[in-house]
Parts: sequence; C-alpha cells; structure tokens
Amino acid sequence: MARTRTLPAEFADLEGFVADWDLATEGERYAKRLASDMPAMQAFYDAAMPRLADAMSFCDNFPLHDLPEDVRSLMHLMQSLITISFPVEVWKQARVPDSGASYVECIREPVV
Repeated sequence: MARTRTLPAEFADLEGFVADWDLATEGERYAKRLASDMPAMQAFYDAAMPRLADAMSFCDNFPLHDLPEDVRSLMHLMQSLITISFPVEVWKQARVPDSGASYVECIREPVV
C-alpha cells in the first residue's frame, strides 16, 4: 500500500500541492521546477507564499534531524516554494534567462 503524505493540520489548505512539490532533495526540486509550466508554479506560489512565515515558525518547534513526517513534508514543500520563487517573481519562466544549456548539479544536500 502506498504511503499517504499529509501535512500538519494547520497547513491542510496546502495538501493539494504535496504530491507534486514534497521533494526531499535540491536536485528533485530543481528538476521539478524545470519540468513545470508557469501556471502550475504560479498556483503553488500564490497558495504557499502567504503561509511561508507561519510554516517556518511551525517547523522551528521541532528538532531539524528528528522531524515528524508531516512536518518534514511541510519543510520540503517550503523548500520547493523557495526554489520556484525567483522564477515566478522575476524571470516569469522556469529556466534562468540566457543560461543556455547550463544546469545545477547538487553533489551534496545541505540538510539530511
């Protein structure tokens, strides 16, 4: 049986974004950003950005290396939000303008 991902009850309004944006690694988040269209990123941004400060405060109540699964999902969701924020706010496209075929390759994750 597949695991059902959920967020803390306080963030249930963001549950619809979990399947697409609860991504554990920077590489996954970057690949998702490049594979997403602007309407999808804009919808996620519009729903999640107003909740960012509350989500950060909520996550701060738990030890980083021992987060409950729902809180870890919330943290990953907010990390994805940050990954798409500049493309949504500034570039209006998923890729960095004038970057050609360049890409980011993360060789070590900053947070386990």
